[in-house]
Amino acid sequence: MVSQEQRRRQLAREKFLRQQQRRTAARRKAHVRNSVIASVLGVVVIGSVALYATGVMKNGKDDKANASADVSPSAPAPSKAPDPCEKAAPGSVKELSWKKEPAVTIDKSAKYTMKLDTTCGGIDIALKAAAAPHTVNSFGFLAEKGFFDHTKCHRLTAGGIFVLQCGDPTGTGSGGPGYTIPDENLEDKSLKGNVYPAGTVAMANTGQPHTGGSQFFLVYQDSQLPPSYTPFGTVSEAGMKVLKKIADAGENTGAGDGAPNATVVINKATVTES
Repeated sequence: MVSQEQRRRQLAREKFLRQQQRRTAARRKAHVRNSVIASVLGVVVIGSVALYATGVMKNGKDDKANASADVSPSAPAPSKAPDPCEKAAPGSVKELSWKKEPAVTIDKSAKYTMKLDTTCGGIDIALKAAAAPHTVNSFGFLAEKGFFDHTKCHRLTAGGIFVLQCGDPTGTGSGGPGYTIPDENLEDKSLKGNVYPAGTVAMANTGQPHTGGSQFFLVYQDSQLPPSYTPFGTVSEAGMKVLKKIADAGENTGAGDGAPNATVVINKATVTES
């Protein structure tokens, strides 16, 4: 007998995979990106994955909400949780793109740390260079180029899947560095029972193999997902407190999937060898 909770999680995973396919289509039609994004946002108020994991939101609830809006167009918008984060540092996102993945130059036997200096606090991530060298090398390259600086973490999920998604310079869920990197470390010992444990940092992708770019997600609570997303780091204890603060502020749809109410901007990303 499948429990209600198991069925809810199953629906979340199925919806998650469908959204990856939408993301792939959006990338292939970059010349109409804005209209595609508007359509996606109009349906579920999300972007994608490169991950675009999702919570469960039934059509019946959507229809009821729309009907209510039609009847009471002047009704006040639902109250929004206070923003727990600081103002972003001065600066703007760089428009950077490359045609191919950078050559792997990291020392696979060394230890690397990525620090995200965000408006909500510092998030330190221990990187798995030996298990995911292409991914760690790419993040080191992008961080050195300032690719992540001043970018906004554009998505927070809180329904079956509990992640904060970042790494898109466009803030729409469809941006990337222009190249893709191979999947790695999909049999990591931390992934048990198709669960990405709290503290995991993993690559977002389009739902197809080897389509990771720059978007990544930070898991703030155990999340059941297919083992298709390269786990390449682990958030520190202090960083988990920052993630909890962001998650506690909620997201802007009230449906468990949308832009975080907290204004999460990566002021500076650095990758260092320790």
